[in-house]
Amino acid sequence: MRASTVSGIIEAHRNRVVTPAETFRRCYARIKAISDPGIFITLRDEHEVIAEAKVLDEKGELYGVPVAVKDNIDIAKMPTTAACPAFAYQAEEDAEVIRRLK
Repeated sequence: MRASTVSGIIEAHRNRVVTPAETFRRCYARIKAISDPGIFITLRDEHEVIAEAKVLDEKGELYGVPVAVKDNIDIAKMPTTAACPAFAYQAEEDAEVIRRLK
């Protein structure tokens, strides 16, 4: 099953058709296949994301659903750039919206 919607991904995870780790592997494969550096300013390390997804497998329905976060929203230990080098800084903590997503 190749779920490509949030509800499809949730259903595939719930029914154990695919794991969150497999979903993220597929996402990274698609990102590599497109090979457009303009899509993401910063992309988390694939191995780190997949390791986290393996831990999240048992946590709940929305765990393992990939999301992209605009680069003007703080994520701890990730650069916040707003696509402007003069504005860029390393976020020390997550913005409230990221805390809620997590």
